Amino acid sequence: MTSSVTPQWVSSYPPGLSAHLAVDATSLVDAWRRRVAAAPDRSAIAYFDGTVSARRLDGLSDAFAAALQDRGVTHGDRIGILMQNVPQYAISFLALWKLGAIAVLLNPMYQGRELRHLVDDSGVRGIIADDQLHPATVETVEGSRVEWIVTTSGLEYQTRGDPRVFGAHAAAQPSPDGDMAQLIHEYEGRRPTEPGLALDDIALLTYTSGTTGPPKGAMNTHGNILTVATTTAAWMGVEPGDSHLAVAPLFHITGAVIGAATPLLHDTTLVFVNRTDPAVVVDAFAEHRVTCTTGSITVFNALHRVEGAGAEHFASARTLYSGGAPIPPATVEQFRERFGKYIHNIYGMTETTSAVIAVPPGVDAPVDEASGSLSIGLPMPNLEARIVDPAGTPLPTGHQGELELAGPQIVPGYWHNPQATAGTMPEGRLRTGDVAVMDEDGWVYIVDRLKDQINVSGYKVWPREVEDVLYEHPAVYEAAVVGRPDPYRGETVVAYVSVKGGETVAEEDLIEFTKQRLAAYKYPRTINVIDELPKTQTGKIRRRVLRDTPQEDDT
Repeated sequence: MTSSVTPQWVSSYPPGLSAHLAVDATSLVDAWRRRVAAAPDRSAIAYFDGTVSARRLDGLSDAFAAALQDRGVTHGDRIGILMQNVPQYAISFLALWKLGAIAVLLNPMYQGRELRHLVDDSGVRGIIADDQLHPATVETVEGSRVEWIVTTSGLEYQTRGDPRVFGAHAAAQPSPDGDMAQLIHEYEGRRPTEPGLALDDIALLTYTSGTTGPPKGAMNTHGNILTVATTTAAWMGVEPGDSHLAVAPLFHITGAVIGAATPLLHDTTLVFVNRTDPAVVVDAFAEHRVTCTTGSITVFNALHRVEGAGAEHFASARTLYSGGAPIPPATVEQFRERFGKYIHNIYGMTETTSAVIAVPPGVDAPVDEASGSLSIGLPMPNLEARIVDPAGTPLPTGHQGELELAGPQIVPGYWHNPQATAGTMPEGRLRTGDVAVMDEDGWVYIVDRLKDQINVSGYKVWPREVEDVLYEHPAVYEAAVVGRPDPYRGETVVAYVSVKGGETVAEEDLIEFTKQRLAAYKYPRTINVIDELPKTQTGKIRRRVLRDTPQEDDT
C-alpha cells in the first residue's frame, strides 16, 4: 500500500487482522517447501477415494519437473495447462514453478481460434492436456510454436470412477509426446535443478478479455500470488488440517489462486471433483468435511437445486464465498434458509490476482438502500482502494465513480502489451472499469460496469467476440450482443441480428451456429432477428438500447 494511514475499514476486519500482512516466503516454491516440512504426511490432495500427502505430492512434482527439464523447459518458458480440476493441475503448477517456468492457463472449453489465440500470443513451448482433449488440441496448434503435448487422464489418483463424473469415460491413447504418469514413473526420485526465483518472476499467465480488444495475458507473479494467498488465508481463518474444495475452475484466476495456491501453501487438503457436478459437490462436502470453498453464483444455485441436499452436508463448512458477480440478497437468504450457511461476497479480477475485496467471515454484508444490492465487502489487507472520477481524482465517500486499486496484488502488466498496460494500470494503479460506491465504513458496492463485458457464471464474455462469429454466418447483415440479468448465471448472452436482403434464417439455427464455434458459456441463449439495429447518428450500433429492450419473457 502507498499510504501509512490505517484505513477506516480495518475496524471491521476479522479479529487480530491488520491492514498490512507481510509475505515472508521468497517464492511460491519456497512457501511450498515450508508447507511440506511443517507436515509432510498430512493430506495435500483428496480426489474421490484417493489422497496424496504433501510429501508424495512434492515427489510427484519433482519427478515431473525433472522430466520437463530434460526436455529443455527452463526459467521463463511458457507451458500451457489444458484440463479440468484434477490432481494433475496441482502437480503441473508445482513442477513448472520449480523450474521457474510460467503456467499458461488454458480454458478446456475453448475451441479452434479461441485456443489458438492464447497459444500464439503466449508462445507456449508445450501443453499439458487432458487425454480426452488431445486430438482436438493437436489440430488446433498445428503450425504453431508448440513442440509437444503431454497428456494425462482424469481417471488417475482415484479408483471410484463415479459415473456422475466419468460415465463411460476410459483413458484415451496417450500422446506420442509423452504421458504424465509414465514420465513421473521414469523420473521417480529425481529432483530438478531449481533456478533462483524472485518475487517478481511470473508464475501464471492468465488471459482476460479487455474492453478494447482480444484477450490479454495478465502476468501474475510469485509475489502477487503469495500476497493474495497470504491475505486470503488470514481473512478466511485457514487452519492446518482444513479442507478446501476446488469448485472454481483452475483455468480461471479465482480457481488458480484461491482454489489451489492458497490451500496448497497452507497445510490444508485441496479437494478435487474434476468437472463440477452439483450432486458430486454436495457429496464431497460431506465426505471430505470441507471447511471452505469459493465458487460462482451458478455453483451455489446449482447446489440449491440438488434433491436430497441438506444442512448435514454442509455441517463442516465455516466459510462459503462467491466471486465473479455480486450475489442477489434473495439468493443468499434462500441458501441460508435451506442449508444454514451464509454465502459471502468476494471480489477480484485477473489483474488483481483474484481476491482483494471480501465480506468478513461470519458477517452479513450490508445492503445498499438505493439499489438493493449486497456489498461486495471491505478492501482486504495490503490493498489501497478508492473511488475516482474519469480524471483519476479521488471522490468523497458515497459518490459514484470508478473503483481504483493499488497494492502488491496488482499484476505488473499484460504480456507483451505495454499499451494496454499503460491504459489499464497507469502508474501501477488498476482502473477496474467498475462503477462503485464506498460508504464511510469502507464497504464497497458495485453499481454498474463501464465495460460492455458480460459476466456469465463468473466468466467474462466480450460482445465483439460473439458478434464476429455471428458475422461469419452468410445470412447475417449486422449483429450486436448484450448481457441480460439471469437468476442462474448472473448474466446471460443475448444477441440481436438483422439479415441480408432476400435472406432468412431461424433463430435456432443461429444459436447452433455460434454453439459450434464458441465456448459453452459464450454462445447466445437467445437471438432476436429484427429488421434493423438501432444506431447513433454516426452509424454506431447502440447496445444500450438493445440491453434495455424488453423480452417476451420479461412481460
